[in-house]
Amino acid sequence: MRRIWLAVRVFFAVLFRAETAARVGEALQLEKPSTAPAGEVQAVNRPEPKKPVPKPVGRSEAISLLAALQREARFVDFIKESLSGFSDAQIGAVARDVHRDCAAVIERMFALRPLMDQPEGSPIDVPAGFDAGRIQLTGNVVGEPPFRGRIVHHGWEATKCEVPIWSGKETAARVVAPAEVELQ
Repeated sequence: MRRIWLAVRVFFAVLFRAETAARVGEALQLEKPSTAPAGEVQAVNRPEPKKPVPKPVGRSEAISLLAALQREARFVDFIKESLSGFSDAQIGAVARDVHRDCAAVIERMFALRPLMDQPEGSPIDVPAGFDAGRIQLTGNVVGEPPFRGRIVHHGWEATKCEVPIWSGKETAARVVAPAEVELQ
């Protein structure tokens, strides 16, 4: 009688709960023919239930890159500053430093190299089946490849991608630069 009641409960649990149905299905697939005497319940080996993996506190790699550009080159400060009150000479002096320091960050993280070795202006044949992610056609694009044209821009390719892994708190995941407070 006990097994009948269990069967009824299992029937409705499987019918109305997908997770229970999956677990019972797994148990039935793993069940081996019983060698136990009649009336004795045999234990079924079940796989360990999957433990939920905690979602790591994270931050976008784009914000990590922007934070590095700000920290090492004051990039965001330069972009967000109104330039209307400064002379061209003052802007140029600051831009030179920001440019140099931003270039160093980009080089360290991505080691950018030209995608094509030929100089800009060089003639080039674009074969059929070219990779549109590596070559962008501009100008009078008609017909089917192969095409003949000239290199307008050699393109850039990252030879590595080493954006630092962020390990801060979730509340600071979108912080590009922390507020600075000078103590007296």
